[in-house]
Amino acid sequence: MLPSHTPSPAADATVIRTGRRGAMVGLPCSVLLIAMGAVGVFGAVVIATGNQKGESTPAGFAGIVFMLALGALGVFLFVINWANRRTRLLLDHTGLWIDSGKLRNVIPWQTLAGVGLYWSKFGRQKVYSLELFPTGHIDRDDPVLWTLVRDEEPLHPSLPRLRYRVPFPVSCREQVVTAVQQVVPHIWLGESERAQGHVGRPDVKGHKERTRGRTQ
Repeated sequence: MLPSHTPSPAADATVIRTGRRGAMVGLPCSVLLIAMGAVGVFGAVVIATGNQKGESTPAGFAGIVFMLALGALGVFLFVINWANRRTRLLLDHTGLWIDSGKLRNVIPWQTLAGVGLYWSKFGRQKVYSLELFPTGHIDRDDPVLWTLVRDEEPLHPSLPRLRYRVPFPVSCREQVVTAVQQVVPHIWLGESERAQGHVGRPDVKGHKERTRGRTQ
């Protein structure tokens, strides 16, 4: 029997700084992509001003467009990694706490039918996510948790379609698994390999429609 729900993480909660670890890798990579995009911008300016040597070729134009696309991707990744740099996971006897640095909420263990680990391949790397299967209702538009909600076929008919998917950096895998197994070993479902890109995207369109309907 798990202890009763607490209004904030316990003092001895396991703290996993997923945002900081992700930013340590993501920010340098995004800066590199932005620098490559800057090369594309420079090339576009050179062509526009007619200062290039020789004639421009289709391959040259394609290279510039590619560089610009990489730069745009770099800006996007930089914004995401910077915004999420303070994100933390905290695990205690109450549940899994999601802390963005500004907002915080908890997914209580007592509301879950199971917790498992999904992973998929991304090139030579692996992408991990913690899957939390609730026994009851999910607020798909919770201010903190809505981006984690996924609607997919479950691993077993006894599990619900709606679940929380919490991605985390590869470097956090051992810490996450150990913490979950220590607190709630009775609902641990183990690991499962999924198709590439399994993390997916939150239901942004549905979220906007539902929240708009509530305010009207």
